[in-house]
Amino acid sequence: MPVMQNLTSLIQKTRGKTELQMPRRARGSLPGKTMKRPKPDLPVRAVSEEEDIRSALFESGLFLARQDAWATLGDAIRKADTERAMTPGGVPEAEILAEGARADAVTAASRAAGAQDELAAAAILEEMQLVLQEVPGDHGIAYVVAMAHIDIGWVWRGEGWRRDIPASHRAAFFRHFKRAGDLIDGFDPFELDSPMLASVRCARLAAETRPRARASDDYEDLIDLAPSAGKYMRALGNHMLPRWFGSYARLDHEARRTMDRTADIWGAGGYSWTYLDALGVDDEAFALLDAELFCEGLRDILARQGDQHTANMLAAYTGCALPAAGVNREAHARVAGCFDWIVRDHLREIHPRVWYAAKSVWAAQLGEADKLAKGRHRAYAALDRHARGLPPVTMPG
Repeated sequence: MPVMQNLTSLIQKTRGKTELQMPRRARGSLPGKTMKRPKPDLPVRAVSEEEDIRSALFESGLFLARQDAWATLGDAIRKADTERAMTPGGVPEAEILAEGARADAVTAASRAAGAQDELAAAAILEEMQLVLQEVPGDHGIAYVVAMAHIDIGWVWRGEGWRRDIPASHRAAFFRHFKRAGDLIDGFDPFELDSPMLASVRCARLAAETRPRARASDDYEDLIDLAPSAGKYMRALGNHMLPRWFGSYARLDHEARRTMDRTADIWGAGGYSWTYLDALGVDDEAFALLDAELFCEGLRDILARQGDQHTANMLAAYTGCALPAAGVNREAHARVAGCFDWIVRDHLREIHPRVWYAAKSVWAAQLGEADKLAKGRHRAYAALDRHARGLPPVTMPG
């Protein structure tokens, strides 16, 4: 079809020709190296069930987009969103399908942005947006295109402080976020029973003129639509940090409110989900933490979402990913101490990618095989200390 042909042409100019392939599930083997067994008698899963499922969903979205099967893709995304379908580790399937669907365009536009070619980057997304003419009123496809704009907006902005961002990059960031808003503002998340649409509103907060005034309400709407998705509570907590739209007092307030609203699903888990990412990036967030309530929440989470991906994530979090203790050392030690019962009661296999991702900032430039080796090393080191009765080390490594 003309739209897809034009989009493909633009993508090929920036990334080279891509062959169409049927989706394949990832295979559970490590590239290159034979893995030694860990000192603790736990099997290592090079590709976990969670990663395998995510890969299959991503590949399906990618394949349908490359086939120009937008109506089929929109149906699949909307169905997954309405049914609140999630991976065993709690990631909404609609989001993964949409990520695959926009992957080619985002990759090509990101490369154009990296070359400082704003016109080429914009042209790729403009061509992608034309697919909406083929499926008018499909909020699943509108979500795909809106998130592509948000992805590219962040490419232009980068992760630095605002004062360090060139004015032209900042302007491109705001333009893409505005386009994302234009695409989804005509759809009501509650009327359509659509958490993914509500999630775009939260994603757009970084470009709002008064984000602090609406952040709590936007996240409340999102979590009320999808209370089973811990991912959204984690994002709320991160955005309640002073570096974003809140304060430490507001973080604790939102953690308790979220716990109360989701208690029928998570017990005290809503408190822990909300604090989880905030504690991992800002030691000051420990200041008001109720450590006993947080640890109770971790138990409630694993009692309700006891898959091995979540067990590995929380083991890596408590065993190696927390910042070095500064504020409220007692609470810090209490949280790190959860590593013991998580390993004893829940950890049945090692997922190297999860352990690597827990502290990927320390090895961001590694290749895939080295990332897996790094993750395996972190897991072995933490489990070896545990076997010898030593406390976790939560320092960079």
